[in-house]
Amino acid sequence: MSSPGAMGAILIAALAALSACETLDRDTLSGDNLAPSGTPELDEVVDGLVVGHRLMAAGEYELALKSYTREINNQGLSADILSAIGSANLKLGRLKQARKFLEQSTEQDPDFVPAWNNLGVVQTSLKDYVGAHQSFRAAFALDNGASEEVWQNLLLAINNLKNNEAADPDQTNFDLVRRGNGRYLLLETP
Repeated sequence: MSSPGAMGAILIAALAALSACETLDRDTLSGDNLAPSGTPELDEVVDGLVVGHRLMAAGEYELALKSYTREINNQGLSADILSAIGSANLKLGRLKQARKFLEQSTEQDPDFVPAWNNLGVVQTSLKDYVGAHQSFRAAFALDNGASEEVWQNLLLAINNLKNNEAADPDQTNFDLVRRGNGRYLLLETP
């Protein structure tokens, strides 16, 4: 146990330390937000799309999605916002959600090339090769062939279509030919 004198000394030291701390009062604060004096004032709000795009580039897809979602308060559900939310969901592996947002974006702005391209990527991931081909064709046509990425995606979609048709027996016509004694042969018809 400590003596009452020692406890009093500790209490006096603590009070002296507290009184030495600078206190903030309303005179040292400025503005409506009561920020300390000398704090720079911001005239402009940072664009949530720009922040989200930077977060996407840094691989922070969940944070980017949150930034895009917050930006809805400023811009509403614009084609840009819908496309950005869809793209973030694509990077997070949420393909069905990504598809929904990207389809809404292309409906709202049918000339928005990034939304068409990213919709094609989602459709490819979902093995919807016909839809992907159509989306990449739309992006390529709207872009006038200027983007190498869109061109490469379109070529991939064409190859996927060809390979899928060759591998999918439902896409190919066959005739069943009887060869006697209960044996049958499948023959591809032109």
